[in-house]
Amino acid sequence: MSQEQTPRLHVIIASTRPGRIGPSVARWFHDFAAGHGGFDAHLVDLADFNLPVYDEPVHPARGDYRNAHTKAWADSVAAADAYAFVTPEYNFFPTPALVNALNYVYREWNYKPCGFVSYGGVSGGLRAVQATKLLVTTLKMMPMVEGVAVPMAASMIDDNGDFGSNDLIDKSATTLLDEMRRWTIGLRAMREAG
Repeated sequence: MSQEQTPRLHVIIASTRPGRIGPSVARWFHDFAAGHGGFDAHLVDLADFNLPVYDEPVHPARGDYRNAHTKAWADSVAAADAYAFVTPEYNFFPTPALVNALNYVYREWNYKPCGFVSYGGVSGGLRAVQATKLLVTTLKMMPMVEGVAVPMAASMIDDNGDFGSNDLIDKSATTLLDEMRRWTIGLRAMREAG
C-alpha cells in the first residue's frame, strides 16, 4: 500500500449457515464503510470459499498451500490491509466457520488490524468477539477495542432482508472505522518490513 493508496478493507461474513442474517448486516456495514471514505471496502463471504475443516498437510505458517480452496482463501486474505469480521455468536463463541478460516492461513493476516461487527440477542455477539480476539492476536493481528455490537439484530431486518441501523450503531461504526484506519496506516511499516 503506497502513501497515496486507500487501504483495502475486507468486510467478512463469518456465518455460513442457511438462514443467516449475516449478509444483511454485512451489506449495511460494507456500504457504511464505503461511505466513510477511509477504506476501499470489499464484501467477502466465507460461504463462497467452502473451506472444509482444515485439511492442509503443512503448517499454515510455512505458506506451502496444496489445495485450491486454501490458495483462493490465502489470496483473498493477502489482498486486504484490514478486516471487519461480521459475526454472530454460537454458544457464547465465534462461528466454527470463522475459527476455521482464521486458522487456514498465517502470514497473510500478520500486522493488520481487525474490527468486529457482532450481532445476536441481548449480548449483541460480544462474547464471541472476546473469544475471537484471543485467536487473532496469535496471528499477529491487532484487534480493535472499538466495535459495533447489534443486540436483537433479527428485529432490525426488514421484509426485504435489509438491515436498518440507528444513530448509536452508526456512531460506533464511524469510531471503529476511524480507529482501524489509524492502525492500518500505523502498521504499514511492519507489513512492508517483512
